[in-house]
Amino acid sequence: MLKYEILENRNCFITGATGGIGRCIAMKMAENKCNLFLTSTNITKLKNLKEEIESLYGEKIKIYYERGDLNEIQDIKKIITMAREKIYTVDILVNCAGLFVVKSLFDSNLDDFDTTFNLNIRAPFIFCKEFSKDMIKSRWGRIINIGSSSAYAGNKETSLYCASKHALLGFSRALHDELKKNNIRTYCVSPSGAKTEMGKLIKNQNFDTFIDPKEIAEYVAFICSFDGGMISDEIRLNRMVIE
Repeated sequence: MLKYEILENRNCFITGATGGIGRCIAMKMAENKCNLFLTSTNITKLKNLKEEIESLYGEKIKIYYERGDLNEIQDIKKIITMAREKIYTVDILVNCAGLFVVKSLFDSNLDDFDTTFNLNIRAPFIFCKEFSKDMIKSRWGRIINIGSSSAYAGNKETSLYCASKHALLGFSRALHDELKKNNIRTYCVSPSGAKTEMGKLIKNQNFDTFIDPKEIAEYVAFICSFDGGMISDEIRLNRMVIE
């Protein structure tokens, strides 16, 4: 596997770190000697992930974590406070936490709307606003918003998810335009179905054709490492085979 020296000793903050894609990104960034701050809702999985990464790369990097529900503002504040105490500044922000609601329009309710948008767009907004301050000061930064192919389509029974991912794409486009003058690269990485627990919720598609999340993680590490004059700020990762 490729290694990216520019990532060494960078501080990387990852939400949804124990999910299928987030976990693979955490492993890949650790492989490239990034220090990690990980968050998700499951404290046991966070502890186990930390121990697994330490067994592989522990002598080379620092790893911290904090449990929290990104639907709760107080939990978000707690996570930010802990990140400030442990790693001080963030060089790479990966907004990977997401919620995939599969319901018809008429079965969906305001609670579904609030939780979907809180997790899929409000939390990335808060973390981008907070940690881009560090990137502006250092004049180097990477923001990775994990979107979805649903940011470019509308599919039945996933109206809230599609809407939130459209919002995340638009937010990412605006951030890229606003922050690029500070040498901050904002990416919206939009995979199609991935071989994760969330991917199993997708109806009427062949799970065997879905993307391996390790490939997505490899791509994320690559775009974080690229430091030339070119940028692909809006990235769609499609499946080779669709059945």
